[in-house]
Amino acid sequence: MTKRELLMMTPLPEPQMAQLQKDYTLHLLWKSKDPEGMLNGIRDNVQGMVSVFARPVTARLIEALPNLEIIAQFGVGYESIDIKTARERGVVVVNTPDVVTDDTADIGIGLTLCVLRRMVESDIYARTGQWSKKGVMPLGHSLRGKTMGIVGLGRVGAAVAKRAEAFGMKIVWHGPRAKPGVSYPHYSDLANMAEISDVLMLTCPYGEATHHLVNARILKALGNKGVLVNISRGKVVSEADLIDALEGGVIAGAGLDVFENEPEIPTALCRLDNVVLQPHRGGATHETREAMGQLLVDNLRLYFEKGEVLTPV
Repeated sequence: MTKRELLMMTPLPEPQMAQLQKDYTLHLLWKSKDPEGMLNGIRDNVQGMVSVFARPVTARLIEALPNLEIIAQFGVGYESIDIKTARERGVVVVNTPDVVTDDTADIGIGLTLCVLRRMVESDIYARTGQWSKKGVMPLGHSLRGKTMGIVGLGRVGAAVAKRAEAFGMKIVWHGPRAKPGVSYPHYSDLANMAEISDVLMLTCPYGEATHHLVNARILKALGNKGVLVNISRGKVVSEADLIDALEGGVIAGAGLDVFENEPEIPTALCRLDNVVLQPHRGGATHETREAMGQLLVDNLRLYFEKGEVLTPV
């Protein structure tokens, strides 16, 4: 039986790549020195695509593959895919939610600890001999008793809330509407929630409604003792407003795993001592990446065998 053909925009962890190589003919676009020429040669044969956030799936690419049936995104976010074009073409799109929840939530709490307890600064202070030269480093802040305002109480937001409660933090949240069965106080107005938050934690999805949701007005409401932590998407925050707020002492600090124009990070953020930066590491563990890869493989297998998927977008 002829193997179905997949266009691979990204590699998967080794065990899952081995499964795909066994079951499909793979076209490794990221390795090609002439991607356009490669696409022209295989365009009529490709039935599935394995995509990733860093490599946009444009309308042009979708239209260039007339027999494309399914796009399997290696990740949770799928704003890098032209969903409208995919739907118009009848192309199924799947992603890998749930499996990244715990690791992403851990990064959120880790960034909160790093900023409030000044852990990165402390590491530098110890490594560079400043402890012996200057004595005890200035104090940080405890998490206990602080209020965390979570923007978007979905899977990741709820997991962050559970962890924050274990540190003795109070939880409030913002979203378009209250959710039944959620005991945390809900704020429909983000600025009002920011005013009473010590840590503003961003876990919401990115879209038109959340583009630059956190701007100068929200940062001013958060105040000069408040900390912003972003583990959602960079464009949820106006980076220019954030830099102004950090440089001007409008807020106390920030922990950032995501940025507006990844992988580029503004030099101004890199220079600030009150900012902790991560290179989009939310789900970056061996365990989670393998779980993501397996869910992607299972989605493809189920689709081609039964016309069904586990995690449709």
